[in-house]
Amino acid sequence: MYRTTLKTVSQKALAYSLALTLAACPIAGSSHVLAAPAVPTLLSTESAQVQAPVQYRINARLDEKKMRITGSESVTYRNLSKDTLQEIVFHTFADANRSTATQTSMFERNNEEIRKENPQKKAEDFLGGIDIRSAAVNGQSAEFTNSNQALTVRLKQGLKPGESVTIQIVFDVKIPYGMQRLSYYKDIVNGAHWFPAASVYDESKHQWDKTPYSKTFETDYYDISDFEVHLNVPESYQILMPGTITSQEVPEEPGRKIVSSTADHTRELVFFASPNYKVESVTRDGLTVEYYYFDNMPDKKKLVDEYIDAAFEAIRFFNDKYGKYPYPEFRIAESYVEGVAVEFSRVIQMGQIAENSDPAHNDVFVHEIAHQWFHGLIGNNSEKESFLDEGFADFSKVYFAEKRGDVLGGFQSIQIDDLSSIDKPIASTNADAGDEENPVFYGKGRQAIYQLYRMVGEEKFDAFMREYFKRFEYKNATIDGLLQTIQDTLGTEARKEMDSALHDPNFTLKPEYRLSEAEEAAYWHEQFKSIYHSSLTQIPDLEEETMSRIVDNALQGEPLTIVLSDQADGAAHKQEQSILEQLQGSLQLMGIHADVITERQVLKKQMEKELAASNIIAIGSAGSNGLIQALKPGIMINAKSIGLNWTSLMGQKAASGAYIVKHPYNQNRLLLHFFWNGKALSEPAMKVFPAQMLNALSFSTDYYQYYVMNASGKITSDRKTANPLAKFFAQE
Repeated sequence: MYRTTLKTVSQKALAYSLALTLAACPIAGSSHVLAAPAVPTLLSTESAQVQAPVQYRINARLDEKKMRITGSESVTYRNLSKDTLQEIVFHTFADANRSTATQTSMFERNNEEIRKENPQKKAEDFLGGIDIRSAAVNGQSAEFTNSNQALTVRLKQGLKPGESVTIQIVFDVKIPYGMQRLSYYKDIVNGAHWFPAASVYDESKHQWDKTPYSKTFETDYYDISDFEVHLNVPESYQILMPGTITSQEVPEEPGRKIVSSTADHTRELVFFASPNYKVESVTRDGLTVEYYYFDNMPDKKKLVDEYIDAAFEAIRFFNDKYGKYPYPEFRIAESYVEGVAVEFSRVIQMGQIAENSDPAHNDVFVHEIAHQWFHGLIGNNSEKESFLDEGFADFSKVYFAEKRGDVLGGFQSIQIDDLSSIDKPIASTNADAGDEENPVFYGKGRQAIYQLYRMVGEEKFDAFMREYFKRFEYKNATIDGLLQTIQDTLGTEARKEMDSALHDPNFTLKPEYRLSEAEEAAYWHEQFKSIYHSSLTQIPDLEEETMSRIVDNALQGEPLTIVLSDQADGAAHKQEQSILEQLQGSLQLMGIHADVITERQVLKKQMEKELAASNIIAIGSAGSNGLIQALKPGIMINAKSIGLNWTSLMGQKAASGAYIVKHPYNQNRLLLHFFWNGKALSEPAMKVFPAQMLNALSFSTDYYQYYVMNASGKITSDRKTANPLAKFFAQE
């Protein structure tokens, strides 16, 4: 999973930007046709693999008008433990939607926006849940309870080691409106966690996993399973699921069809449904990659094709480094989620493709593909040991970037991260990590793996990873199992190093594996250069007179000059110096050099040549800044282009703020003036002036052309363009 659609930005860059990711059981009382499979069998039809320990046959019907799923499932469970089981437990994660107190928090902001856009929707529309209508064991009615997202079906006879039992369950699901893993919004249904899914039995503790779904992160922990699913849907719907998909009409119900899928040795079964999906499908070397997308902008198919190419490239890389992706297909679902990308077995869910997308360098996309190895094929308890999937998936996206020559996305992005302030071990549970799961599991996690890589070298590291994959493919790995594999392949010393890295709350990357001071400075310059360019190009036809663009121009190599008032004294002089220091500090962080002019004679000497070729940031009142006085006629004319009456603005008593215009001497350069009217800023205005200045220059806030503040420091008027990325950087 990834919680941002922006190209991954390190914590340091983020901090800057804030200062400035069915069986034989029919549906009781229903006359609707669910499915009519020709042969009621649970034998694998997808491959010749040995049957998985859990086998599902699910018949269900999607009521697109009431947004409900009625269904039945037959689940054959084989007891692989040494215990005799008295009950079988299933996760009913759909019940996380019964209340806002149990729904995941990562979609709260999205749903608040959706509520504002759809005032007719009631609070209960955003809730849902699953009702269990009946349960049977080998065809005989059984006692059951469904509480706290766990369905417990009691067995009349104990299930001995090696024996199998078939549980029949009839269920009814209410799908919540808005954004959740199980939800509907606009023209799409997101179908995760829509049926009771068998829990994992922990033989060492002699108990079933009954953990409710995490409110803040993920709780996806399953045994590998075989699925046969038959889903009755409107004929117009495109349905995405893992596995081999077929479709047939329903003669008894004109306008309906049954979409079936056989998905063997699969971790989980998710579906996405929409009447407006287009599908692009490409097959290469026995693998079919399909992208389900909305054809809602010109030339979108071209971007989709590029994403498919990128998927093939990433899959080939991970095939070589870890082990072969064993399935005949891989599918990508476009959806309306924002700030989140989600992995499922054989399927990933991405947000809307943007016009300025760069499929070849979308590291979030690669991260989700890597999850096919570290979650889909090698499972783990994502509630207790999230590092095993998120850490390895994030390292893998960086490994891929490094080997394809992407300097910013490659190993330097690991070497640069300073996570010394994070004092929680990588081996933390989700509960222990709290709201720091990103730096703990992703950031420190990938550093620990990178340190192992550097310690043993690429050849030995790759051999270890192939052995790890071989041992745990289709199984659930543990940190203990990982450490044992390291010991067996890389030796005792490597195991000790990794064990320490995972359990030491103060783990940091060894100094010899970090960047030098000069390498770090060069990295940050290139990182910000990339970030600003990506941010500003996401909006077609964004006005040239945009404050953030003056930083972008400097990052691209254009000259930048800061001109202070040469006639300021007293309080105004101190204010200018304070503002200058904060501005220079931010620019220096990005590797931007700016000349500073404070004297009138220097200003006069450079006016016609050096300053005509430079972008300019002027600071101070219009009356005391010599540059503004000299360029006043041209500034007045150019200010009209951004809808600003410059004379009127400079006449507003106690006003302050900023505006940006094209340089009067050079239409290819910009002039940005941070101003105040009068001798000096008022004390309240000075308290907010520097912060607002850095905010206006940021890549992660709205794009300003001008803003005006009153004596109390409150913005009274402005002109700006909304930045779609701003919501992902807004403080909670």
